[in-house]
Amino acid sequence: MSSIAAVTPAITYTIDPAHSTAGFKVRHLMVSNVRGEFSGLSGTVVVDRANPANSKVEATIDAATIDTRDEQRNTHLKSPDFLDVEKFPKITFVSKRIERSRDVEHKIIGDLTIHGVTREVTLDVEGPTPDIRDPWGSVRTGASATTKINRKDFGLVWNVALETGGVLVGDDVTIHLELELIRK
Repeated sequence: MSSIAAVTPAITYTIDPAHSTAGFKVRHLMVSNVRGEFSGLSGTVVVDRANPANSKVEATIDAATIDTRDEQRNTHLKSPDFLDVEKFPKITFVSKRIERSRDVEHKIIGDLTIHGVTREVTLDVEGPTPDIRDPWGSVRTGASATTKINRKDFGLVWNVALETGGVLVGDDVTIHLELELIRK
């Protein structure tokens, strides 16, 4: 008599933009970090809990939704000096593979496109959390992810040298994602 292993299907979720953020921090004037976030997240996450390597992520950020709590800085970041949102309105991430990790629950390796330039990045991921049913009957899960990029690798090279040495804007940008996902 042969036994048939139970097959758990992959589950597709959509990113809930009302409860998800894509944040970043970058060094300003060589002395402190400036933080900002994008509110225009969308995308699909396919979670295969039985075989995480089969999971997939496709996400898009509306670059014009950048908010650093300073309108003048937001306008500058949207300009051709930085994101050039008129020419490059979207930031995208498409996973290529997912690996288990000792340091975090998973590493998601994929292509990040900013300012029309695509580079491979690795997201350190905590989650997904166990599914829960919300008060309205939807099934949700969540995850957090971080990575660090060099903005110059994406063609974001604008800067100003400081009189005392150093530069106005640091090169390293830490990206942090907080995602709440709704089962389709």
